[in-house]
Amino acid sequence: MASYQGHPLPRPGTDILHQGLAFDLATMRRRQALRVLGLGAVALGLGGCGDGEPTPTVETGTVLGEIPDETAGPYPADGSNGPDVLTRSGVVRSDIQSSFGSSTTRAEGIPMTLTLSIQNLADGGAAFTGVAVYVWHCDRSGRYSLYSEGITGENYLRGVQIAGDRGQVTFTSIFPACYSGRWPHVHFEVYPDRASISDASNAIATSQVALPENICQEAYTQTGYEASVTHLAQVSLDDDNVFGEDSGALQLATVTGDAMSGYTVTLEVGVDTTTTPTGGQLTGDGAPSGAPPGGPPPSR
Repeated sequence: MASYQGHPLPRPGTDILHQGLAFDLATMRRRQALRVLGLGAVALGLGGCGDGEPTPTVETGTVLGEIPDETAGPYPADGSNGPDVLTRSGVVRSDIQSSFGSSTTRAEGIPMTLTLSIQNLADGGAAFTGVAVYVWHCDRSGRYSLYSEGITGENYLRGVQIAGDRGQVTFTSIFPACYSGRWPHVHFEVYPDRASISDASNAIATSQVALPENICQEAYTQTGYEASVTHLAQVSLDDDNVFGEDSGALQLATVTGDAMSGYTVTLEVGVDTTTTPTGGQLTGDGAPSGAPPGGPPPSR
């Protein structure tokens, strides 16, 4: 039977460009396939790809690829670059708006509920039950707790949740700012289980959630986000040093709600334990990347 790159041609008498979607998906690189299909949230019935072959279906919420590995940035507080919030009692929590421990200071801003659905690509995309997900992001002024001037004694907007039967974790937080040079985002690390969060090198995925432009524009009209208006106008998703490679194709969240009542942010996260993690805080020589501990906070 005629083949291409080891894949049988379902339509031997037709050129490569017209072999059908199933053949395209089998031969295209993962990210290229995603760009063709898009990241629509509605179920799509795809046309037949050859006589006698089943019709593939892309369903709502289906993960089409592994979440890209990204840097944890200079402010992870996971022990790889200064402070380690993950060893502190109380870090496993769903509401991360306030500091815990010796301080109860609350970060002000637009309410935001963030839900990440973790799927195990090594198990056919099944819900990744039991994984620990650490989330952190800046406040509405663009500052990171434990690092930025004035809030080194705070640990708000940081927390861990353990994925349940559906592989989901949900955090109650505030909408983050846009600071100079970066697209608005939320950081996260995925660990095999709760016990493994004590060592950042145990992370099986490190990535970031991108927030949609129209939502950011609306959010930044609110009090406290004034500086974000200027910073957002100076960056783009396409040019961002993290999301720019593919415009955040697998990292752009779905957001509902409004600036007055708050936002609900959701993202499907595919994690493949058969691949070697390449993201995170440390570089190949073991030296931390980004600003050193106690270094300058993001421009505000």
